[in-house]
Order: sequence, then C-alpha cells, then structure tokens
Amino acid sequence: MTDGNQTSAKITSLPDRAERPAEGVTDPQSPPYRIPPHNLEAEQALLGAILVNNGAYERVSEFLQKDHFADPVNGRIYEACGKLIERGQMANPITLKNFFDQDGSLADVGGAQYLVKLAASVVTVVNAEDYGRTVYDLYLRRQLIDFGETVVNEAFKHDLDATAESQIEAAEGRLFGLAETGRSERGFQTFSKAMADSIEMAASAYRREGGLAGVPSGFTELDKMLGGLHYSDLLILAGRPAMGKTALATNIAFHAATRTLEQDDRYVVAFFSLEMSAEQLATRILAEQTGIPSEKIRKGELNDQDFQKLVQATQRLERTPLFIDDTPALPVSSLRTRARRLKRQHGLHMIVVDYLQLLQAPAGARAENRVNEISEITRNLKAIAKELHVPVIALSQLSRAVEQREDKRPQLADLRESGSIEQDADVVMFVFREEYYLGRAEPVRRPDEGDEKFHDRHEHWKSLCESAYGKAEVIIGKQRHGPTGKITLRFDGNTTKFSNYVADDHLPDTY
Repeated sequence: MTDGNQTSAKITSLPDRAERPAEGVTDPQSPPYRIPPHNLEAEQALLGAILVNNGAYERVSEFLQKDHFADPVNGRIYEACGKLIERGQMANPITLKNFFDQDGSLADVGGAQYLVKLAASVVTVVNAEDYGRTVYDLYLRRQLIDFGETVVNEAFKHDLDATAESQIEAAEGRLFGLAETGRSERGFQTFSKAMADSIEMAASAYRREGGLAGVPSGFTELDKMLGGLHYSDLLILAGRPAMGKTALATNIAFHAATRTLEQDDRYVVAFFSLEMSAEQLATRILAEQTGIPSEKIRKGELNDQDFQKLVQATQRLERTPLFIDDTPALPVSSLRTRARRLKRQHGLHMIVVDYLQLLQAPAGARAENRVNEISEITRNLKAIAKELHVPVIALSQLSRAVEQREDKRPQLADLRESGSIEQDADVVMFVFREEYYLGRAEPVRRPDEGDEKFHDRHEHWKSLCESAYGKAEVIIGKQRHGPTGKITLRFDGNTTKFSNYVADDHLPDTY
C-alpha cells in the first residue's frame, strides 16, 4: 500500500560523477520500473463511507467514475453502489452480497466478507469527498503518465500522414480534455444567484457606453436591436455570394478589436478565415481605414499620399488584438483547441468563422449526410460559445432558392443545409443588397414595345437603382433575446466598408 504522494520506488540523491555507472550500463541499485501512483487505502475508505452512509455517494458522484479507481474491484463496487442508490435502494454489504456472489474477481479479495470489512473499518464519513478527490487526483496522474508515453511514442513514429503540428494539436486537445474530465457540471443554482448575475449584467450594460450587455458591433441600430453581441451566443450571419458577409463580419471584428474594454484593454477577437488569406483580410481592413480602394492596394497603384496613409494606418493598427487563422478545411475540434489556447495566452472576447460550410465536421459524423455534418458543426460551435463564454459569429451560405423569387430578401428557410442551424443559433442575421440585383436587371427593349413605354420602364429602373445605391440591409430573422426586424447600413464597395446609415432628411443643412 502506498499513499498518494509516494510510489514503491524510493528517490535517492544522484551519485557523484565518479560514482555514476558508465553510459549504457544499468545501475544495479535502480528499480526496473516505477509503480503508477495510487492509494488503495483512500479507495477503501471512500467505499466504506458509502456503504455506511449512502449520502456520501452524492458528494463524489459528479466527478468520480468507476474507471478512476486504481483497483478494478473497488471500481466495480463503486459502480454497483451507484446503481442501487440511483434506483432508490440501499447500498450496503447485505444488498451487495447477492450482486457479487458470482463475481470471481471479488473472491480474490475475500468475497462478500470484503464488503463487510470495508464498512466495519470506517471511522467517519465526513472525509468522503476528500477521499474521492484523492482517488481522482491519482487517476489524473496515471493518465498523465500514459499521455506522456503516448506522445513520445507517436513522435518516434515516421508517419507521413501525421505531421508534427497535427500531433501537437492532438496532444493539446487530449490534454485539455483530461483537464476537463471529472469536472462537476454547473448543476442547480438558486434563483437568487441567477437573479444577482442578471442584475450584474444589467449594471455592466448601464455603466458601459451605449448600454450594451455584450460586445459592440460598431453599428448603432444593430447594437440597439441586439443589445450587443451577447456572450455564449451563436450568431449566424448569412447571405448569397457578393452580398458582403465577409466584409460585414470583418468590420464588426475590427471595430470590437479597436474598442476599449476596461483599463485600456481591448476586446480580443479570433478570426478563422477558411476562405480568404490573412493577407487579403488585412488588405480589406487597410482599405476600410484609409479609404483607398482595395483593388489599388492589391495592384500597388498608389501615389505618395496613398502610401503615407497606408504607413500611418499600419502604425496605428499594428497592436490591434485581432488574431487571424487562415488554415483551410479546419476541423471544428482544432478550432476549439486553438480558441482555448488563444484565450489562455491573450484572453478572448469574440470568435468569427468565415464560413460555416468550410469547416470539417467532428470525427464520427456521417460523411454521406451533409445535413448531419452541418448539424454537428453548429452544435459544436454553440458548445464553444458557452464553454469559452464568448459570442461566436459564423458566416453561412444561402441556397439558390433566393434567386428564384421576385423578392430576393432571404428567409430562415433559405439557410443551406439548415438542419440545426436555425435551431442552434441564438441570432440569425441576413445581409441583403438590392443594389446588386438591380444592377443586373437593366430593362431590355421588348420586340413589341414602343419607345415611350421602354423609356418609362428604364427611368423607373434608374430611380430604383438610385434609391438603393450604397445601401445594405441587415435582416434579423431570429433572436432569442429580443425582436426581429431590419436595419439599413451604408456600404462602399470600393473599400468594402459598412457604416451607419443616415437618411437624407436627417442630414444637417451644411452637409
């Protein structure tokens, strides 16, 4: 028997250099192996406490499982106790005797008499949770030893399909999973505690500029309708190609990353760009901040004044806490791992994913069913939002059904592979620019149409184009926390910049 901090092997001081054996020669005094850490006395004390007072099981059942016991027999007894207690029955040596009469493994430690011995040796049940924590801690240590050996063995393998980076990600994911194993769920909390949290959120919104409970989007009307981007929410931003989904998401991310949070800190934003490169995103942001068309920046068509604007903008923005990951076909499990790492190293306040359909589904999702894959991805993104307590904005494509309608404003039913996107999302927003469709619908003279009628139709089309020029709509099709509706934004296609819309009748006379 050993305690929780010792193994059977003694650790002695290293001998002097002259006394050490030569390389390649085994020290005859060193043990051939080390016994993994365990504490059978703590396991037995816990089981005895449960057999004497079944209430002790409730103190450890949320974090302790049968596999956490070093002795499999003790694990089986713990599992049997749990089954009886959860059925509302008593778990004691008498009720468990029949259960283990046919168990050969229990016969090796004395049969049913072992149960009596466990119950009789208990002095107090007060320390039951401490015993459980000890058992769990030693389980984690054994798992760490196994984890370390696995990492070493995998690193020694020369597998062309498993790069060093992928091994690091897998190891990090498993290590984080090990840290989460056995953690208690939040469970029940009193209404007074939930109410206090709600009041604190309201107080924070009251103190914050604009009265927002979440991360600011940078758009006045959108923030009014949403109350900011709420923590733990999954927000879907959808639209047809060329509507400006990426541009709007980039504007929101950049605005948040440049807003002061507290004590000169800023919101830290993770942007997973599965479609565009980090360089292309940076070019868009520079175009937005300098007013220089992104096309000119890409081609290098800059005069001295433009170049100075770029230099000044770069110096001003270089410390912006906006982190871009442009890994293509990123698995959602890797996204979770990288987001956790970023939060641990720099903090994290928002995640943007561009876009949903380019993520790889978790292992185990049926590849032949795309709807199931997307459902798994959205469920994982919602879980990431709750786990890291950040808003997650995921961009999504829309089906072509939009193009077949007279009114091309998108609806919830237009979400592509919408199996659970609509269900899992807390907010669903659509980007719509009527200007885009009107520009491709210039009237064509009909064979039997006179000049005057064609002229009237053409003038009507020009009038529609003028009224839609530079405007974009954000349609909130679903919101758990508030109303749905539509807001209007300004959009500059040259710089891919969205901004607050001010109607002509609200502009000052000197504008």
